[in-house]
Amino acid sequence: MTPDDSSSTDASKRDYEELLVLPTELRHELKEPMGPIETDADRLLETVDGPLITVGDVVTYHLLAAGRVPDVAFVDERTKRDAVDAEIRETVATEPTHEVINPPAELSGDVIRALREGLASDEPATVLVDGEEDLVAVPAIAAAPEGASVVYGQPDEGMVHVTVTAEHRAEMRDLLERFDGDVERLWELLEIRS
Repeated sequence: MTPDDSSSTDASKRDYEELLVLPTELRHELKEPMGPIETDADRLLETVDGPLITVGDVVTYHLLAAGRVPDVAFVDERTKRDAVDAEIRETVATEPTHEVINPPAELSGDVIRALREGLASDEPATVLVDGEEDLVAVPAIAAAPEGASVVYGQPDEGMVHVTVTAEHRAEMRDLLERFDGDVERLWELLEIRS
């Protein structure tokens, strides 16, 4: 999970609610995986017990192919800054329930609202992001219920699986407090007391 300011996006051309920006000095903290890395989707799913939130097209694709529809999936039709192939795109982004803008190295109000609504819904939600979805794993861990699984891609290594605990949530909330922007608005949108 390493966001890049230089990714091409149409997000800057449309209105969205600016919320948080990842400061340069925090980028190194997000390079290390936040949980164990798995390369086999079936084996990963054996350890999922509760809601499943996926961040990334390839991760979402592999878990869908293994037979598990994520409760909330964030996709942007890209992997490692390149467009995903047609099979992945058609599998993960055919009928998104939300379309949001989230520029690289940011967390927009739009993507946070989609996260909250997805977590609250009884139906699976797919969020198609115009921009970049990489950072969504951080607020997903901060907001997901204990025991939920947040799975995101670690480039060239596999799928990182975080089984959410109170400790994980506290760690991610502390990290989010160090972002630039309106952290109080983030907590308001997530319906979390700071």
